[in-house]
Parts: sequence; C-alpha cells; structure tokens
Amino acid sequence: MPSRKEVLKILSTFPLGVAAANSAFGSGHAGPILSDNAKTTAVMGPEIFRSIGVEPVINCRGTFTIIGGSIERPAVREAMDAASQSYIQYDELAEGIGRRLAELTGAEWGIVTAGCAAAMKHATAACVTGGNPEKLIRIPDLTGFEKTEVIIPRESRNAYDHAVRNIGVKVINVETPEELEAALNPRTAMIYMASWQPEPLGTKTVARIAKQWQVPILMDAAAEDLTIPNVHLQDGATMVCYSGGKALRGPQCAGMLLGPRDLLMSAWQASSPHHGPGRDNKVGREEMMGMLAAVEAWVKVDHETEWEMWLSWLEHISDRVSDIKGVETEIEEPDRLSNHSPVLHIYWKVDNLHIAGDELAETLGRTKPRIVVGSGDGPDPGTTSINITAWMMKPGEDEIVADRIYNLLTQKRRPKENKKEEPSSPVTGRWIVNVEFFSSESQHTFYIEKQDGNWIEGSHKGDFSVRDIAGTVEGDQVKLLSTDRHPADRITNIFTGTLSRDGNSISGEVYLGEYLTARFKATRHSYPEDREPVRVPGGPPLAT
Repeated sequence: MPSRKEVLKILSTFPLGVAAANSAFGSGHAGPILSDNAKTTAVMGPEIFRSIGVEPVINCRGTFTIIGGSIERPAVREAMDAASQSYIQYDELAEGIGRRLAELTGAEWGIVTAGCAAAMKHATAACVTGGNPEKLIRIPDLTGFEKTEVIIPRESRNAYDHAVRNIGVKVINVETPEELEAALNPRTAMIYMASWQPEPLGTKTVARIAKQWQVPILMDAAAEDLTIPNVHLQDGATMVCYSGGKALRGPQCAGMLLGPRDLLMSAWQASSPHHGPGRDNKVGREEMMGMLAAVEAWVKVDHETEWEMWLSWLEHISDRVSDIKGVETEIEEPDRLSNHSPVLHIYWKVDNLHIAGDELAETLGRTKPRIVVGSGDGPDPGTTSINITAWMMKPGEDEIVADRIYNLLTQKRRPKENKKEEPSSPVTGRWIVNVEFFSSESQHTFYIEKQDGNWIEGSHKGDFSVRDIAGTVEGDQVKLLSTDRHPADRITNIFTGTLSRDGNSISGEVYLGEYLTARFKATRHSYPEDREPVRVPGGPPLAT
C-alpha cells in the first residue's frame, strides 16, 4: 500500500464529494472546460475546437496522445493534402515507401502503420505467422502454431504491450540473462523490448543470447528521436518502431516500423487493407505519405537551432517567475533519445506560497487559458515544483505561460489549515459496493479495517482481485484510493462520496483516470441478528 503521505497527496487535489474529471453522470469540479462561444456547427480555422465547445490546451507536458501528441510539420500536412486528392493501389504505395524509407534511414526496409502500437501488433503477427495467411486469419487462436510465445524483460513491461498480447501470444517475463536463456525455445516467436530497458538485459546482451535461436527482437522506440544509422538496429535489434505523432511530428495516427524486408512484408500483410487481425488498424494513403514526409523533413531539420529556440522559451519563463521571492528555477538538458527536450523546473516552498505543485498544475490545466504542465516534489523537504517541457510548445506560447504562472504564484493565499472536521460516523466494517459503469454494473466490497481519526484503510475487492484501499473521512465526506496493479497495467480508483446521516451508506463517483468516471453506492453489510451457539460433533457424522 502507498504510504499515508502518498495517498493524502493524491487525494488532496480532489474536492470532497465530487469526482475530478468529466463524468457521464453529472458535472464534476473539473469536467470539460467548454468555450463560451460554442456554435452549433464546426467552424474551420483556428477556432475549430471552440466552435464545438471544446477548449484547447497549451502543451507544456510532451507528446501525450490524450492531448494530441505533436503538431505536424508543414511539409507533413502538405503531403497529406496532396495524397488525399488521388487514388493509389496500397501495396504498390507500400513498396514505394519501403524503398524510400530504406534510403532515408539506412534500414533494409520500412513500413508505415496506424501508430506505433499498430507497428508492434503487426510485427508480432509477422513473427507468429511468418507471412502465412492461413495462420494470419486464425489469430488470436494460435492452436497448432509453432510460434506462440513472446519474451519480455520485466523492466520493459508497459501498457502498450497490449498490442503484442492482442495477437494471442503467451508472454514470458524474464529478469536476468540466465532466465532469458532458459526461456528461449522453439515456441519463442519474438522478444519485445522498450527502449528504456536497462542492463543486465540491454539490447546487445539480449541480441547475443537470442542469436543462437534466431529469434527476432522488436524495439519499441515510440517517443525517441530517429537516429541514422539506427542505434537499435546497430545494437542487435531486428526491428524498431516509432510513433508518427511524437518526436517525428508526423501524423498522429501513423507509426513506422524499420527492419528486414522479409519480416516487414509479413508485417505489412498483417496490416490493413489486408483482411485479418490488423484490418482494424487502417492507415490511409494520407498518413502513409505524411509519415514519409515527416522522415524526409527529419533528416533536413536543423535540430541544434530548434533546441536553442526551445531553450529561449524556457529561459523567458524562468526569468519571469524568478522575480517571485522564494521561487527557484533550473533548466535540464537531457541527453536521452526518448522525449528529448529541455525541461524547466520551477521550485518553491509550500509554506511560503501556500500551494503545492500538483495543485498549481490542476489549476493551470483546468482553467483558462489551459496549460498542461508536470508537477512533483522539490529537491528539499517542504519544497514542491512544476515542470515545463518545451518541444511541443508553439512560438509565442512562452509569453502566455510565463504570465499565467507568475500571476498564479503571486496570488495571496492563506496558510493551509491542518484541522479536519471530525467524522460524522465510524466507517469500519464490510461495505457492499455497487459500481455503475457506462453500460454495466459490478459489485465490489470494501473491508474498512482501521479508522484512526480521519484516516481509514483496509481492502477493496474488485471484479478479479483484492487490493489495499486507504483514504479519509471528514464530516460526511469520504475519499478512498485503491490501485489495481498488473504487469504492464494499473487502474486507479478514487472514490469520492457522501456518508448518509445514519452512517450506513456512501454515494458518489469513482474517478478512473484515463477510463473516465463511474458512480457508486456502498451499503454497510448487516450481519444476522440471530446468534446461535456453534456445536461441534463428537466425531464423524452418523448420517449424511
């Protein structure tokens, strides 16, 4: 279970009794920030989102898909517009793109996919089927297949490896070179690795071990800068996949897979327009040419000049907020390939400005002008921070960001009161919890085993697992946090509800992070009032 401090920090940004995101069941405190001038039809141009009531955000966070990834380079948009005006046979188009990507990147071949996850899915299908369509159309039923397993180092497990699992393979987790050697066998179709995978299972080590079985290695480099020649292929990976809508600033709905021609043609076979498990990952001629244009642009861009521009934006923001007493700043220039951007860290003491970094980040993101930033603890006890990532910002936005942060940090605030309202009722015991999702219901159970003043903790039994739960009760307001953790996946449940006057029910909403919200009602379990003595027989039963 997370520490009490960690739970309280997460719950602190959730007002009592209301969920912290858009709810299909009502208006929470931080639902969609709607435009004041919404119209009935979409208006083309800069106001297109506001015209349908959706307020855009300034992206100081990075290439997150949920806020749009990146903004395409002008050459990408031009290529997509041009491609939309003509018809083409898709296999011929893939052939032409494959040759050109090989010329640009130094890889043997390349294909364009419907995002990096689609590239992972198609690459896995290629390794499982070997390009045999009789096998392809049976996915995800791999009965009778020779290759049915994919090995993943545990450090590489992540939410995106669903794309690998969608093929129906059995995932084998390994943590050491010895475990990798023991796991390799004739059923091994592929080894999947994330680009952040550390030693002792780095790319060169894995490639050396996998070579004896001739098992292909897929490297996920989604948010990385494209290196030419490709560093991952040089280190021994067989294939490497990239997102189009991240560092490359190509189409958001495109990705790229680089590697040997024979294996990539099997991956293309598993992609739309061909029927089978990849038909749902359709990539259009517009995205295909836009992705190629992104790579063409990438090799021509002056990346050093671009970096200096990003630094100038962060320096402007830093100079503005550094005028605030007690605020310190630091610009980090990481040398990693993934999410390669300078980052501005802004630090202050919570007791001085009476606001924490995560609270400021919430305010920036949920009120106009909306600015998405990161947040965290500062380097010293009692300090807090927000961070600004430059590479997805647009020219001129540094002025808006600097003024907005300055104005919010210089607002007068009262010191926070630590005094909490006494609970209106004890909440220990078993609770039967009915959870209403968008189109179904589930019955969960809370076991609140301990109540220490406002602090409560226990267990949360969900549909398939039991996990720790903890939170607070202040007056009749209850907040609880539990996290359902699995290899590569986690689902956060934040329950915010109101305790009934008789103390026997709690009703409210469940914030589910990227899975939006649900409603819940918890009812205290009542035990039978009849108290019968337990009689233990003196031996085996005399009748059955």
